[in-house]
Amino acid sequence: MRLSRLLLVCFVLGFAPLLSVHAQGQVSPYTVVVSVADTSDAARNNAFSDALAQVLARTSGGQDLSSKPGYPDVLKGASGIVQQFQYQRAATGLSLQVTFDQAAVQRAVQQMGVASAGSKPPVLLVVRDEDGSVLTRDALAALTQAVAAKGYSTILADPGKTGDTPNLATAEPDQLAALARQYKTGLILLGQLRPNGADWVLVSGGPQQRWSSEGANNAAVLTDAGNGLADRLGKQLNVIGSATIDGKLWVSQVNSANDYANLLATLRADPSVRQVSTLSAQGDGMLFAVKSSLPMDALSANLAAGGRLLRGDTHTDADASLRWVH
Repeated sequence: MRLSRLLLVCFVLGFAPLLSVHAQGQVSPYTVVVSVADTSDAARNNAFSDALAQVLARTSGGQDLSSKPGYPDVLKGASGIVQQFQYQRAATGLSLQVTFDQAAVQRAVQQMGVASAGSKPPVLLVVRDEDGSVLTRDALAALTQAVAAKGYSTILADPGKTGDTPNLATAEPDQLAALARQYKTGLILLGQLRPNGADWVLVSGGPQQRWSSEGANNAAVLTDAGNGLADRLGKQLNVIGSATIDGKLWVSQVNSANDYANLLATLRADPSVRQVSTLSAQGDGMLFAVKSSLPMDALSANLAAGGRLLRGDTHTDADASLRWVH
C-alpha cells in the first residue's frame, strides 16, 4: 500500500489513541512510536527516518550503526520500507506509530556489513512515585524516549496488577521469575522516585545492577535513568562475537518432555548459537554442549534476557548455568 493511501486511511479513521503495551500485546521490534511536529509530508518523512534509526539499532542488538557505510542513505529511504503508520494523540503533542517491513530492515543491516546479534527483548518498567504508586507510560515518557533512542523497547506492567509487583526493597527471586514468565522478558527495571532523584535496580536475567540518578526535575532524573539503563544493557548484552566457542551449559528445572522440547527450540533460535547437543541429565537438570559465537557468560546473559531462562546456581561441569522458567 502506498504511503498516500495509508495516510488517507489514518485521517478517515481518525487519530488512534496512544498505544498502551502490556503483557497481552508486546510491540514488534519493527514498530516504534516517535514524536512528529505536524502532519506535513516533510515532518512525516523526518519522523520515518528517526523511527528507522531506532529499529536499526534494535535489530542489530543495540549497536551504533551511524558510522557504517550506507547508513545515511538507508535513513533517507525510510519511507520506501514503511509497512504501516498511524498518527496518535500524545500528552506531549502528536506522535506517529511506524511499522517497517521486516525483510527490508534485515537486508539493510546486512548490506551495512553488520553481524546481527538479534533484537533484544523489551524492558519491563515498574517505577514508583514518592507515594508508592506505579507511574504510567505518560509519566515515564522521558525515560522511555531515552531508552528508545538507544535501540531498546519498553513495556509496562498491567495497571490492574501492579499491587503485587516487587519494589526495590522486596524484589524476591520468585517475584522476578513470575514477572519474567508473565511478560516474557528477563529485563526488569525497578525504580523509586524521591525528591530531586531516584534509585534504580536493573534485573537482567538474574544479576542485579543498582544505581542512583539526580536531577533538577523528574524529566531530568528519568532521562538520566534511561541513558544509564541503555548503557548498562549495552555492556552486558551487546557482545559481538566472531569465532566459534565451545562450551557447556547447565539448565535446571526441566520438568517434562515438553519443557525439554521448548528449551531446545529456545536455544536453537538464538542467533549466536550455532550448534547444541544434549550431553547428560541429572535430576531436573540437563547438560548441553554448545557451539556459540559468544563467550558462554555473554550467551547466558542474552538467553536470560529473553525471560524464559534465568541465571541458575553454578554447576561444576558447566561453563554457565541457567534455570528454565517456562
